Amino acid sequence: MLVQLFEYLQQYYTGFNVFGYLTLRGILAVLTALILCLVTGPFMICCFNKYRMGQSIRDDGPQSHLIKEGTPTMGGLFILFSVLLTTLLWSDLSNRYVWIVCACTLGFGVIGAIDDIKKLIHSDSAGLSARYKYVLQSLVALLISWSIFHNAELAIETNFYLPLFKNIVIDLGPWFILLSYFVIVGSSNAVNLTDGLDGLAIMPTTLVAGALGIFAYLSGHADFAQYLVIPHIPLAAELVIFCAALVGAGLGFLWFNTYPAQVFMGDVGALALGAALGVVAVLVRQEVVLFIMGGVFVVETVSVMMQVASFKLTGKRIFRMAPLHHHFELNGWPEPRVIVRFWIITVILVLIGLATLKIR
Repeated sequence: MLVQLFEYLQQYYTGFNVFGYLTLRGILAVLTALILCLVTGPFMICCFNKYRMGQSIRDDGPQSHLIKEGTPTMGGLFILFSVLLTTLLWSDLSNRYVWIVCACTLGFGVIGAIDDIKKLIHSDSAGLSARYKYVLQSLVALLISWSIFHNAELAIETNFYLPLFKNIVIDLGPWFILLSYFVIVGSSNAVNLTDGLDGLAIMPTTLVAGALGIFAYLSGHADFAQYLVIPHIPLAAELVIFCAALVGAGLGFLWFNTYPAQVFMGDVGALALGAALGVVAVLVRQEVVLFIMGGVFVVETVSVMMQVASFKLTGKRIFRMAPLHHHFELNGWPEPRVIVRFWIITVILVLIGLATLKIR
């Protein structure tokens, strides 16, 4: 939106040319989303408290969490507001990738909002049944995946690439839709499962979003892509603005979500942010790198799968409680220790993911 305005104003003052630089717009996107979160956060938290939009805590969870009963939830609303508004302000709106990521994020946000509202109405932590939630996620993810595939102009946009290898390129054809579907839905649910402690999910999300922004910038630049032997996808460069908005909004939300949390993001935030990471990874053709950098999300998800499978097959539990962060809590780790150590692990994994840029 502002990009078009500044392009028009260039005819009157050439200084407006500076806003054509992607790096500057990325920095401005971080600051814009951060400020929007910091400004709207207190107002929305006040509204949540006024209308008693408080979190219901599971009875079978750690006893230390019972004091969190009634903490405002659906804080993901001001994350999404900040991300989407910032993206629309600082992005080139003629780029279809911008609309794809916004549509995916908003679609999963609506699903999460329905789930959160149902929890609030019935004053329990159940929300939407797993079946209905999965059906809705599948519909949105398949629509987004089909849209990416149908509108692809270059074969490179739908091929599969393996990091660490120069010449392994797999032409997926229509199977691209299935891969994209699993990445988007899997990432969405993984972030949602991780969102169980104050600040646990938002900081890894912010770190991974920042790293994906670097991949988007390099993929969109022909010289960098050729030098690093990564897919050159011209449209991907504009995703830097979206990723920057995620970083800014994530940091702004962490201001209120850090231990002890003043607000929880709820499913409206967790499902949307996870889907956002997934769709960006798909568009920049870095699904495997997302799997590496989002290792904390992966392990949390796998811990739940293992727990369920073990209990159904043997009647015994592998962990004291799943997802994994609750296991460490019940083993005596204070909540802040679990959170910060998971953050540190994410920093390491993100650095490993970025290292794949040069290891070919």
